[in-house]
Amino acid sequence: MKQELLSRYAKLIAVTGGGIVPGQSVIIRAGLDQPEFALMLAEECYRAGAREVELDWEYRPFDALANKYESVDTLGAVKPWQLARLRHRADTLPVMLYLESADPDGLAGIDQAKRAEAMRRRWAVTKPISDEMENRYQWCIAAVPGVEWARRVFPGLADEDAVERLWEAILRCSRAYEGDPAENWAKHNAFLSDRCAKLNAMGLVKLEYKSANGTDLAVGLIPEALFLGGAELNPVNGAVYNPNIPSEEVYITPRAGEAEGMVYATRPLAYRGQLIENFWIRFEGGRAVDCGAEKNEEALRALIAMDEGSAMLGECALVPYMSPIRESGLMFYNTLFDENAACHLALGRGYSSNIRDYADYTLDELRAMGVNDSMVHEDFMIGSADLSVTGVTAGGKRIPIFTGGGWAF
Repeated sequence: MKQELLSRYAKLIAVTGGGIVPGQSVIIRAGLDQPEFALMLAEECYRAGAREVELDWEYRPFDALANKYESVDTLGAVKPWQLARLRHRADTLPVMLYLESADPDGLAGIDQAKRAEAMRRRWAVTKPISDEMENRYQWCIAAVPGVEWARRVFPGLADEDAVERLWEAILRCSRAYEGDPAENWAKHNAFLSDRCAKLNAMGLVKLEYKSANGTDLAVGLIPEALFLGGAELNPVNGAVYNPNIPSEEVYITPRAGEAEGMVYATRPLAYRGQLIENFWIRFEGGRAVDCGAEKNEEALRALIAMDEGSAMLGECALVPYMSPIRESGLMFYNTLFDENAACHLALGRGYSSNIRDYADYTLDELRAMGVNDSMVHEDFMIGSADLSVTGVTAGGKRIPIFTGGGWAF
């Protein structure tokens, strides 16, 4: 890929994505697939005024090996230095930049029960500090091609060709292939802001989803919740940042415990290194009470059972069926992209930043309003060409939001 395009993409992630304020620290979390781009991104962070840049490397085969040989006690332990590092990050609030590149099915076959239990033990220790950081720092998730990921998206191509094709797809979907990426995103954010303003003026208390594939679901909304999309504001320092590159969604935090009906996934879910395919979930009394999947049903059931909140919904996101990512014709097998090709829901933690004047409330007060609490937040795609979404107001008025998979207004 041309270095000029990659440089512009790196700058987009650092400046538009991370919204770096001069003097801030930055942490880049990346896989081993693209060290050259990680270095390029680090330089753009320094040019944007970063005081320091730290690299955290991840490697999925190593995680699989640890799961195989380490005990659950070892996997679930939080070492004193790890806790001290998290404490330091909560005190200094660095910008977090995440580069996704890993094999979407790279942890297939691991011991799910062991992994889930280890995650629960670590979360019990780290949650109080993580809660302190909520809504107080900037973060951005973006992507670079890994060889295994590229093979999955473009089977049959030579590795070099597959990586090049995936680079082009990532840049096009991220509005970084043609024109000025920053200007492209300014226009895109303005469009998303307009969608949110129209939705927030409707006073909705419920969303109803219907599709010919069997999806028939009603989800309750929190009266104080707002639809958001695109750029966000860090209330601590006033920085404007974009949490996801790419992003086509406008989303809202539903009320925990208010969901009834069936929903069928329309794209695979890449969940922590495993692909869950052709699955469905049934909700009663606001909770997922049953589910099924053609592939990796065990992982789906483990996700739903992670903690008290993982069986409830934490996000409802609206994405037109004919989004740029859908129009690419590609199945990315990566939630960052596939969630932006279709309307989606999320199991687990809700975003408290969706509540009007959220900074005026404690986290406990926000949770009491109905913002779901969980150690997980996993999006799964339900959008289809015939999906209809109807909004219901407190007075019972029914307003078409989506018809035929796209905006009704």
